[in-house]
Amino acid sequence: MARRAPPNKGTGFDRAPPRAGRARPVGDLLPDVGGVAFRRFGFAQASLVTHWREIVGPVYAPWSVPEHLKFPRGQREGGLLTIRVEGPFASQMQHLEPQIIARANLLLGSDLVQRIRLIQGPVPRPQAGEPAPPAPGAPAATANLKGIADEELRAALERLAAALGSSKGPPRVR
Repeated sequence: MARRAPPNKGTGFDRAPPRAGRARPVGDLLPDVGGVAFRRFGFAQASLVTHWREIVGPVYAPWSVPEHLKFPRGQREGGLLTIRVEGPFASQMQHLEPQIIARANLLLGSDLVQRIRLIQGPVPRPQAGEPAPPAPGAPAATANLKGIADEELRAALERLAAALGSSKGPPRVR
């Protein structure tokens, strides 16, 4: 009859590895976890999703969402950003393509986005429990104008922000 091994011998549990360091705060671990999820769905940069409103502006943000960012094989620049757009906003966003590329690259810190592909489809709406994004308007826009020393220029920009904030929907092309 074969002899039995003593408990925990030969199973890999006989020696506990020494603890490598201290406990880490959960906030330090979340970017790693989120990064894996974003990479799995085509987003190497989570900031593209979280700052989408700043990239496309408050008028187009509710009607569009970035789908994925793909790069040529073996490269990390010259990517194709696919954006899902709802309704007639696709044709309007097509005219904003150079600005969207420039803002996305400014946010990401390099020339990661080279082209944009627009696909039409439904865009998810915020759930009932989620706070709605703030509406565009003069208070949010004028907060950035406090550093302008020229009074006339600041007043003109405040009037422009108020006019843009009071209009609803996308700007009209005349």
